[in-house]
Amino acid sequence: MSTVAEIQAEIEKLSPAEQRKLAQWFAEIQAGAWDAQIEEDIQAGRLDHLIAQAEADIAAGRTKPLDEVLDNG
Repeated sequence: MSTVAEIQAEIEKLSPAEQRKLAQWFAEIQAGAWDAQIEEDIQAGRLDHLIAQAEADIAAGRTKPLDEVLDNG
């Protein structure tokens, strides 16, 4: 098994195009892991309090439409 330092050294040897391809692949791996973690947290109920707060804010009129927020940014 390679160490992180060995992997980093090998990455530095890649061409810029190969580094971009690797970076894209790694970003996809990280995004998948993030999605899996969020799904696990939802299923376990760890986000229930946030969902309840968002629903309460919506019901109380404390939110704005997303397009309105983005247009102001």
